[in-house]
Amino acid sequence: MFSNNDEALINKKLPKELLLRIFSFLDVVTLCRCAQVSRAWNVLALDGSNWQRIDLFDFQRDIEGRVVENISKRCGGFLRKLSLRGCLGVGDSALRTFAQNCRNIEVLSLNGCTKITNETCASLSKFCSKLRQLDLASCTSITNLSLKALSEGCPLLEQLNISWCDQVTKDGIQALVKGCGGLKALFLKGCTQLEDDALKYIGGQCPELVTLNLQTCSQITDDGLITICRGCHKLQSLCASGCSNITDAILNALGQNCPRLRILEVARCSQLTDVGFTTLARNCHELQKMDLEECVQITDSTLIQLSIHCPHLQVLSLSHCELITDDGIRHLGNGACAHDRLEVIELDNCPLITDASLEHLKSCHSLERIELYDCQQISRAGIKRLRTHLPNIKVHAYFAPVTPPPSVGGSRQRFCRCCIIL
Repeated sequence: MFSNNDEALINKKLPKELLLRIFSFLDVVTLCRCAQVSRAWNVLALDGSNWQRIDLFDFQRDIEGRVVENISKRCGGFLRKLSLRGCLGVGDSALRTFAQNCRNIEVLSLNGCTKITNETCASLSKFCSKLRQLDLASCTSITNLSLKALSEGCPLLEQLNISWCDQVTKDGIQALVKGCGGLKALFLKGCTQLEDDALKYIGGQCPELVTLNLQTCSQITDDGLITICRGCHKLQSLCASGCSNITDAILNALGQNCPRLRILEVARCSQLTDVGFTTLARNCHELQKMDLEECVQITDSTLIQLSIHCPHLQVLSLSHCELITDDGIRHLGNGACAHDRLEVIELDNCPLITDASLEHLKSCHSLERIELYDCQQISRAGIKRLRTHLPNIKVHAYFAPVTPPPSVGGSRQRFCRCCIIL
């Protein structure tokens, strides 16, 4: 119900233009509440200029196609950014109406909208030529036809997420980069059909690329990634976790061609060694985050190089790197990044790490979190001593119950995993 008192003091004292400006800072829920205050506020709150950026994630269970259609009709050309992430009830028909009404849209997230198909991308291609960022992650009905449509109608596209769209192949990537050569960020996580040829198309057509995610693209090898390194010199973030075929040749190519690299995620790439990481560290001095989980061949030598050459390092994962010892952590703790930069270090399942490593990390004043699960030589006392120097640190550790004494007459000797390695 609306109040009959539209001549409230605030409406008399403030011009409508100023009230409209105030409303422009409100979120969706607050705007809807304001719209119920009076007829005057209803007009102002629902003015299209207040609805330039809309995030409906918190209402994902309630959003149906008709809601999107109504929003598009009300917002029209004002709408620049819309997130429908997780809105399972939204399909192609609603998005066709949306595309027709909101032709100035620049940022659109359809992450997890599993009902949409190639038809949605055809609509976006036809009506939304100003689109710059599009998130289609987990829209599993998307195929190469969608990428072809985007290439033809969205030439300004800079960021595209098609993670888990596992029907996409190299042909789709070839069509995409043909018309969208200005891509800066491309997320291809879980696109398991992609091969090296797809990366060769990207490396040859996308010189502005800054971010590339290839996690679990298991068919990728050195050949494809080397093409990326040689063609995308502005690369700052690369995720190749789970690409188990890659070798030190990739780390050498990154070191030689991508000096701006800041984030490198190569978890489960078990062929990488100290030799490759040495070249990388000596050439990529801006590294901030590295995920080296299950790079099982690396030793303290890698940590020594990082401590010397990478002063901006903030996050380092060494989980399951079973050859890392206290000496490597000592170098890291004394390195250029230690005192003011290092925030997170993960050492899960590093059996040679002891309380001595915690002593070496006491001077890392920015350290916020350390992971120590299944580090069986770490003690509660060692963690307590660390906390006296870093009282706000979050320590995640697990202490198994004390092993019961062997039964009488049992003669079999028990070895821990550490002893087996040694």
